[in-house]
Amino acid sequence: MPQINLLPWRQQERVRTQREFTLAVTAVLMVSAAVTLFTSWGISAAIDRQQERNRLLKHEISELDKQITEIIGLEAEKQRMHARMDVVERLQRSRPEVVHVFDQLARTVPDGVYLTSVKQSDRRLELIGFAQSSTRVSTFMRNIEASQWLADPQLQVIETLKQGRTGADFTLLAMQKSVLADEDQKARRPAGAPGS
Repeated sequence: MPQINLLPWRQQERVRTQREFTLAVTAVLMVSAAVTLFTSWGISAAIDRQQERNRLLKHEISELDKQITEIIGLEAEKQRMHARMDVVERLQRSRPEVVHVFDQLARTVPDGVYLTSVKQSDRRLELIGFAQSSTRVSTFMRNIEASQWLADPQLQVIETLKQGRTGADFTLLAMQKSVLADEDQKARRPAGAPGS
């Protein structure tokens, strides 16, 4: 029987298989490295894009915060302006009241009563004067009570004069009626309430 030596063929086959295995392992490693590199690059790019979005959002949020602060400031300024406008309107509407009060004072002062001082503090009037008699002061108080623009007369001081003069010095308090106060009360009264 002839002898066939298969060792070189097996050796070559082993070398070829080992070379193919090495190439396959190298290819798998290279593909794995490429996949890892591209995945890492993709994740890094996604992180960068998200960080850019976050920076943009933070910038926009800070801009909106500034605008909100400005709007709050403008709202406060608007309320102050409305309050000023209300005060100016009230002053405009109450301007004729002073004229009416002085007109009523002139009409309510009876003969024999002379006013030497008129002071006003808010709606309160302090009337200081001289009367020929205390009955004239009483008449003056009744006239104030009947007045359309004055109310609630209160006699503070009355001093009978001595030293040859007849009459009395007096100090009288009265309240000024306000048409505006009546209008404000009517405006504040709910619908259906008595007097509306």
